[in-house]
Amino acid sequence: MSKYILSIDQGTTSSRAILYTKDAEVFDTAQQTFPQHFVKNGWVEHDPVDIWQTVLSSVKNVLSQQQVTAADIIAIGIANQRETTLVWNKKTGQPIYNAIVWQDRRTSDYCDNLRHAGHTQMVNDKTGLVLDPYFSATKIRWILDNVKGAKEQAHAGELAFGTIDTYLLWQLTNGKAHKTDATNASRTLLFNIHQQCWDEELLALFNIPASMLPEVMDSAADFGVTASELFGGEIPICGIAGDQQAALIGQACFEEGMAKSTYGTGCFLMLNTGDKALKSNNRLLTTLAYRLNGKPTYAIEGSIFMAGATMQWIVEGLKLLENAGESEALVKDVPLDHGVFLVPSFTGLGAPYWDANARGAILGLTRDSGISTIVAAALQSVGYQTKDLQKAMEGDGLRPSILRVDGGMANNNWAMAFLANILGASVERPTLTETTSLGVAYLAGLQTGLYESTAQLASMWKSDRRFEPTMSSEERNDLYAKWLHCIAQVRLSNSTDGESE
Repeated sequence: MSKYILSIDQGTTSSRAILYTKDAEVFDTAQQTFPQHFVKNGWVEHDPVDIWQTVLSSVKNVLSQQQVTAADIIAIGIANQRETTLVWNKKTGQPIYNAIVWQDRRTSDYCDNLRHAGHTQMVNDKTGLVLDPYFSATKIRWILDNVKGAKEQAHAGELAFGTIDTYLLWQLTNGKAHKTDATNASRTLLFNIHQQCWDEELLALFNIPASMLPEVMDSAADFGVTASELFGGEIPICGIAGDQQAALIGQACFEEGMAKSTYGTGCFLMLNTGDKALKSNNRLLTTLAYRLNGKPTYAIEGSIFMAGATMQWIVEGLKLLENAGESEALVKDVPLDHGVFLVPSFTGLGAPYWDANARGAILGLTRDSGISTIVAAALQSVGYQTKDLQKAMEGDGLRPSILRVDGGMANNNWAMAFLANILGASVERPTLTETTSLGVAYLAGLQTGLYESTAQLASMWKSDRRFEPTMSSEERNDLYAKWLHCIAQVRLSNSTDGESE
């Protein structure tokens, strides 16, 4: 009898392989980091070889560590960094350019041109998204325009596009499966989330041939089997979801109105809106939460580009800490109203501002400011940005009373306590904060019949700690007003043409 579900969690800075027991407990894990390539100001790339090799090595390592064979694996689930874009040759499987990462801003001018040409409403109506470099379509367009011969090859049907899940699936199946799931498709700017299909008008707008696109499947589906030579036998691949949707599933937010916020490289607040694709009036995104048995479930999402990445900059860029784990002890005695604000718009501002031109700043420094103050400001910036998303959701008539949190930063008690305070809401952390990999394990388990229903999955969710707000509303409002003032200053100082998006 097969014993485990294998989750592949391909993230922005590392690839992980996690073995889960049938009871959804972590049995073992393996992880490998890989380099980021900052080619120019605002450009971020990954080497596809690094992505594939770190995934392959992580899977082989976790299997060998426990002497687990392919026969012991029930199925594989794949979670991936969303929007990151790859184009490869269908015959050779070789990418024609590096992966352009979701954080990359090189297509800002192209997005400006599309907005000025009046395409914003049509794109938003069909996709639930905004015209921003964040999403895949403009990245595909850039590759076709800038790689010699790519445009001709694409129109000849010789090139394949995929987000990272699709690329990994292609590699794992030795080119037999060119597929994605509905959650990843919904992040491309090419997928009509209402009709659940690739949209001809959008493909024409971006001049992308339909022949490049993968087949769109449910999030729990039969995606194919691994090539037997990879792991010593075939393993079915039965679950795929973009990392934030995977975290929503891992947090068991299956009921309308439930919300989670993931604090990984970025921060992503997602609220389940059920079978209704609610349109935000406050520049939040409408997206697919998941699609099961052909039925789409929708969500409203706010995306922040820098959360854990801000702490990575504190460690690697400023070298103020040896590692991010030191931050909690360092800031424990720093007063919340210390006067310093760090706006981490290193790659622009995400929701609800969508300002690609904004750049980072530290404001309010005095002679009293020290390392602990700057680190506290970095941690608080995540809370303030989440507050921005909360306020935007409130403007759309949505306000979860409890926010389930996950991701590496969710383990920082000081940061989570501040989050509860600045939101004025309960913040609940599960026993397992790496819910992204758990979510796709759930999907694979649903597809193979290991789990009967989402209701069963909901009953398996366990709370570790709940943080309640203790700050007065006056103090909360005062701090947030100061944050908004800093945001305004950053946007003004970095505006290139006197106006922001």
